[in-house]
Amino acid sequence: MEKTLKVINRMEADGVIGRYAIGGAVAAIFYIEPFTTYDLDIFFAADVSGDLVVLTPIYEYLARKGYEAEGEAVNVEGWPVQFLPAYNPLVAEALKQAVEIKFKRTPTRVMSAEHLVAIMLQTGRTKDYARAAKFLEEDVVDVERLEDILSRHELSGKWREFSRRFKP
Repeated sequence: MEKTLKVINRMEADGVIGRYAIGGAVAAIFYIEPFTTYDLDIFFAADVSGDLVVLTPIYEYLARKGYEAEGEAVNVEGWPVQFLPAYNPLVAEALKQAVEIKFKRTPTRVMSAEHLVAIMLQTGRTKDYARAAKFLEEDVVDVERLEDILSRHELSGKWREFSRRFKP
């Protein structure tokens, strides 16, 4: 994954994507016990033209470097990478407040545990609820900070529903 992150860092430096952070299942692995995942979700700040985000420059840039699209992802140094624009205020905040880390010797950013859980609750899939429960079981979430995020993004109802089902 380090080679993949180096390519993504170069994309950011070259202005192909704005600020980025790792989200989704790979981000979760930085906080909780590893599990199988098949792609790397890269959330990025994008210039929006109306309500449309055009991903063509990303695919063209990567194609010029020899990386090929595979369905919804691009294979970058052996990792299928999905490029996802920050599509709502919660994801934009998660991107802005992402944690700076190093993967081996390569700098990158990962969404905070609290933002990941909030996004999981917002998405509301069964697998997201199960993963959110794992975050709480492994005590990697500052619940007070999570509740603040949920409140600001009008997700307190989802938190109550989740808490009844999964009893964190």
